[in-house]
Amino acid sequence: MKRKSITIKLRKDILRDIDNTINGKNIADRSQAIEILLSKALHAHRVKKAIILAGGEGTRMRPFTYEMPKALIPIQGKPLIQHIIELLRRYEIRDILISTGYLGDKIKEYFGNGCNFGVDITYIEERKRMGTAGPLNLMKKHLNETFLMLNGDVLADIDLHDMIMSHRKYGGIATIALTPVRDPSRFGVAELKGDKILKFIEKPRSTKSKLINAGVYVLEPEVLKFIPKRHAMMEKDVFPKLAEEGRLYGYPFNGQWFDTGTHEAYEKAIKGWRGSKSL
Repeated sequence: MKRKSITIKLRKDILRDIDNTINGKNIADRSQAIEILLSKALHAHRVKKAIILAGGEGTRMRPFTYEMPKALIPIQGKPLIQHIIELLRRYEIRDILISTGYLGDKIKEYFGNGCNFGVDITYIEERKRMGTAGPLNLMKKHLNETFLMLNGDVLADIDLHDMIMSHRKYGGIATIALTPVRDPSRFGVAELKGDKILKFIEKPRSTKSKLINAGVYVLEPEVLKFIPKRHAMMEKDVFPKLAEEGRLYGYPFNGQWFDTGTHEAYEKAIKGWRGSKSL
């Protein structure tokens, strides 16, 4: 994207605050720092819509999930999915699609149309299991611009604005948030070349990379062309195709991240989650 030069005069204290944002990584100098700060203030890279996947049965979280969907399991006094909704609202993403399936009526009963939580919620019902990609085929009429998608069982303290800016810069179809873990052997590890994801290595015994899929994505509507008309998984059916075409990118971040898919992980989240502080 072409840039134009301007000359501005700033107070010393403001200039000092700007310099404090320079980290040598994604913010290399004053010019970049000012551009990012202005972009945030003006919502220049704003994404308006997000999808939350909440249709799974949560079999690994039984017996809790015999009576409630995993999305409503409490974390520090709030349903898990409410933490995700509050993260989106902090970034002024208020148009939310929730894909429901197992015990989905309980999610609808709790959140309603979203007005009590400062958002507008539309529910998409999975009448049969559709995986992590299949539900997008039910949402085509809603997806006509860049959107976010989040797994409904993760907690992430992530700067969504910065991730969206990175996605715009890459110009790909999909950007995946990547988080480092000590033991990547239970996950699919991203193999990167620069910012581009070449492939995911499933449950590696040894690898240089410790970056795994964090379950937060920025997607373009074009991704719908890559989703089969059946039960489909983003991780197995969509992302490998995008990687082959060189249109899949990674966004590493160091904020808190918890997977709540097992009892052990859930216990760690209850004890360790400090809430989203990215903005």
